Amino acid sequence: MSTAPVTTSPIAVLGAGSWGTALAIQFARAGRTTRLWSRDRQQSVAMAQTRRNDRYLPEAAFPAGLTVAADLPVALDGAADVLIAVPSHGLRALLREIAPLLRAETRLAWATKGFELDTGLLPHQVAAEVLGTARPQAVLSGPTFAREVGAGLPTAMTVASADAGYAATLAQSLSSEKFRAYTSTDIVGVEVGGAVKNVLAVGAGLTDGLGFGANTRVALITRGLLEMTRLGEKLGARRETFMGLAGLGDLVLTCTDDQSRNRRFGLLLAAGRSVPQALADIGQVVEGYLAAAAVHRVASRLGVEMPICEGIHRTLYEGAPPREVVRDLMGRPIRPEFD
Repeated sequence: MSTAPVTTSPIAVLGAGSWGTALAIQFARAGRTTRLWSRDRQQSVAMAQTRRNDRYLPEAAFPAGLTVAADLPVALDGAADVLIAVPSHGLRALLREIAPLLRAETRLAWATKGFELDTGLLPHQVAAEVLGTARPQAVLSGPTFAREVGAGLPTAMTVASADAGYAATLAQSLSSEKFRAYTSTDIVGVEVGGAVKNVLAVGAGLTDGLGFGANTRVALITRGLLEMTRLGEKLGARRETFMGLAGLGDLVLTCTDDQSRNRRFGLLLAAGRSVPQALADIGQVVEGYLAAAAVHRVASRLGVEMPICEGIHRTLYEGAPPREVVRDLMGRPIRPEFD
């Protein structure tokens, strides 16, 4: 494990969905004083009373080191680090809200996945526009389900930052006997992996729900990984990042397990639900739905060929039948595998 010094000063986790709650629990388990903030004051009051998040992660009790802050200034007061765990479409607004409350020395991290829909920017680019680049910044990503982290099951993930020292310090303060965080300096690659895998997981749910079988699923994962890598390299990422936890690892996880909201969304569509019905049935944000539109725009702008992601976009936004999309993919001209 890294020998980076452990940070004992508080960390504020902003966003009390299932993933933000699980990360807050894990930081507290690892010995970090942790504050969890929810925009919903009623939810904050309930969490403080029951010492758990009954709405999104009811099985996981809060450790003693985790407190609930109903107000942003209270959550941020004296915090050395701020970890944002909100969906990509809410990132910019929250950054603007906290900007006047942050001290110059406060470090910033996020577990947000996906391109910003309107701009096509990755989370670190959004953060740079709102807060500048002077403070250390990091992204947390990788193959993790909130329920399993909350249950304390063995887990590994990636902490990426252009500041290698900050990545190591944050990873160390997150790691414990059953949770291991690895570090990376390829923040672009980790963020691209986190965005594209959600789109492909919707596709895996669609194809599995239609009964296309294991051969189709593994072809989607493997060829989807190549599409993810193409887009990442075009944006400046390192190829090897996509062979690791934040690339292949997260992709396989979300495409093959029904804990994935994106995969379940695809299964519902295959069962005949409309897009609005399927989104309502999931009951939480389905990042892959918004990511499909964002990835489509970014890939089109950059001229990156992503036929599987494009087919999923056609199904979600143009009403193309999934069987027609698969037929078109299978009818593409024969070519070398790694072109």
